[in-house]
Amino acid sequence: MRPIFVVNNFGQFNHLIHRMLRDLEIEARMVPNTTPSEEVAEGCRGVILGGGPSIERIGRCAEYLDLGVPVLGICLGLHVIARRFGGEVSPGRLGGYGAVEVEIREHDRILEGYPERLSVWASHADEVSTVPEGFDLLAVSAICPAEAIAHRDRPIFGVQWHPEVSHTVEGRRVYENFDRVCLDEA
Repeated sequence: MRPIFVVNNFGQFNHLIHRMLRDLEIEARMVPNTTPSEEVAEGCRGVILGGGPSIERIGRCAEYLDLGVPVLGICLGLHVIARRFGGEVSPGRLGGYGAVEVEIREHDRILEGYPERLSVWASHADEVSTVPEGFDLLAVSAICPAEAIAHRDRPIFGVQWHPEVSHTVEGRRVYENFDRVCLDEA
């Protein structure tokens, strides 16, 4: 079975994403965000766009959204998805990392099995301020209008928070759900 590619966008938690997938016994490989699209399309069954410090350093990430494989964006990865499909990303009112209580409005495939409220660890230096057309708003918080989104017709998902850190309650579930999506779409 082909692995899930974790795209390294120079964020401090990308290695934790890779480690969590390995701990869940999900085959994964970390790749640089400059990996050619053809290599990504042929080499994986899904893509996780990891977090990072700057939208200016996303390499080829936007190209990976058109390869026909499931995509999960984490933090900066969510911003890449939103911008690529015509949404807007703006500076957050509260920057930095911290605990946030998220309200799940819709339990799409990526948030299946979660309760209505969830304590997560997130960065809100930047956040999606306008959800792109064709996407559903899955989760919100008191400080962020778009904590999670999903494309209506394609297996493309994004979350603002970091499921891979121990501070996020049941963060592993996001990755287990994404693995299931990848298997279903194969």
